[in-house]
Amino acid sequence: MKFMKLGSKPDLFQSEGNNVRFVSSELATDVIIIVDEVKFYLHKFPLLSKSYRLQRLILEANCEDTDKITMNDFPGGPRAFEICAKFCYGMTVTLNAYNVVAARCAAEYLEMTEDVEKGNLIYKIEVFLNSSVLRSWRDSIIVLQTTTSLMPWSEELKIEGRCIDSIASKSSVDPSSVHWSYTYSNRPIISDNKITEIQQKNLVPKDWWIEDICELDVDLYKRTMVAIKSRGRMSSDLIIEALKAYAMRWLPDSYDTLVADDYIRRNKSLVETIIWLLPSDKASVCSCRFLLKLLKVVILVDSGSFLKEELMNRISTQLDKATVKDLLIPSRSSGEISYDVPLVQSLVNRFMMQERSARDLDYDDCENRAGGLVLGHASLLSVGKLVDGYLVEIGSDPKLSMSSFVDLVQSLPDAARPTHDGLYAAIDIFLKEHPELTKADKKKLCSLLDLKKLTPGASIHAAQNDRLPLRVVVQVLFFEQMRAASTAGTLKAATNSILNGSTRLTGEVEEEWEAPASDNCKSLEKQLRFLKVEEDERLRRETKNENEKDNKSRLLPSRSRRILDKFWAGKVQVVQNNRSSETSGSSQSPPTSANPVEASTTKSSGSSSRHRRHSVS
Repeated sequence: MKFMKLGSKPDLFQSEGNNVRFVSSELATDVIIIVDEVKFYLHKFPLLSKSYRLQRLILEANCEDTDKITMNDFPGGPRAFEICAKFCYGMTVTLNAYNVVAARCAAEYLEMTEDVEKGNLIYKIEVFLNSSVLRSWRDSIIVLQTTTSLMPWSEELKIEGRCIDSIASKSSVDPSSVHWSYTYSNRPIISDNKITEIQQKNLVPKDWWIEDICELDVDLYKRTMVAIKSRGRMSSDLIIEALKAYAMRWLPDSYDTLVADDYIRRNKSLVETIIWLLPSDKASVCSCRFLLKLLKVVILVDSGSFLKEELMNRISTQLDKATVKDLLIPSRSSGEISYDVPLVQSLVNRFMMQERSARDLDYDDCENRAGGLVLGHASLLSVGKLVDGYLVEIGSDPKLSMSSFVDLVQSLPDAARPTHDGLYAAIDIFLKEHPELTKADKKKLCSLLDLKKLTPGASIHAAQNDRLPLRVVVQVLFFEQMRAASTAGTLKAATNSILNGSTRLTGEVEEEWEAPASDNCKSLEKQLRFLKVEEDERLRRETKNENEKDNKSRLLPSRSRRILDKFWAGKVQVVQNNRSSETSGSSQSPPTSANPVEASTTKSSGSSSRHRRHSVS
């Protein structure tokens, strides 16, 4: 830190209590100057030789036959006045970045100009500011911070503007030219050898300036960032990083602190400033998490609809990069749902509008747009997964209405959900927390599910879920059995094709070579026999796996097993009746059974089957 000493005489100022300051001298004091209830017992002559204002005030006091002078609203208070008084006496005074602004404003108030005496206090302070303080990175920031309490004097003297210009010019220089100290706590952990190498190369990160200016008040920070941006040398990414650091430094994470009466005005001003400073060019990309944090603050401190709309438009363009935790924005309405579901609904709708408009663009240059199309599909899948995760979180809220839940589910197309496991989990939680739903409501809710898109694990869970309607459980079991049958049929067809191919190949070899087989033919026959053994072994393994699947299916709960047994019994009986009717198509009369008991049994079985099918459906 830079400093400057003025005067050479020893400091003779002494205190008597908290509100009395006097000069220890053989001469009696002849004037009392009161500054903010602090009394200074001084001598007139040293003061008259340096201050034009004190000359007028002392003359007025003499005319009124009093030795007291009161100065209200003195800039800098008693401390700043004491600096000026010591300078008048020629006593030693030390100026630094913390007191130089107060001393400069006090000297201006006392009119300690060159007209009164050459080399007066104003001149000396200006030399110190221009030659030392404003050339230092840290001192410029400290001086700028001290100007807040000295308004409007510091602004009229243009001290704020000079400090901001100094900070903006230094932050915009090439990092290789930075030779002053700065605060940078984001350095990665590296070895001692690497530190030595960095010190030798004098490497400076591009964002070296960000952390130091985070200590500024919001109004000064805004003016400083505007000056930095106006120079045009700072990239938008660095501007965004600086705004993130400032928000992290001053925006609280606690909901109670955000909306507390003592801080809500400051937080409102802070978030409005950060949003106003966000780069507007499309090339700059601000993280979705940071934007959602700002949106949460805007809603909680009620910063207005304009800022809310601005943030929502920015967020909707990159909603696929958000997380479920980022979307959990508390609701401002008391007595309603815990989270702001309509807000998320609006974000999803805006995202889908942009997706549709992107798909409706002209495809003149298909090669250039191919990567964007793939990326767009990937972003749609990410949003589908995000919404399902959000539905799982909000589904446990008993106050969440079914209409809000359904609307959010239906806001995405089917292509956004390649699997419905996440949606099934959300519906299951919603059913659990809303036991008062009617059968019609449950049916409507479950109609959102595509049971064919459930994975085997989710299907097993659904088959055992007592909260689902009976029809849904039957459909889950049916699709699972169809899937198992399809898989088994595919494996069997592939095995038969391999075996038929090997048999056909063996027959062709035997017919072509009637003569005694050579060594090559014997080798080929050996390979074919080995292939046959391998296929037999594979068949045995597949049979074993099918048996294990059957055993697992037996582990289903009794309710699901009974439903499945009844379902397949009905299917088999219908198939048998259809086949018997086809074989008797040429006869004019219905066939009679040779065994009356058997016919009776068949009839009762058919009627029972129809009854069971009716009850299942």
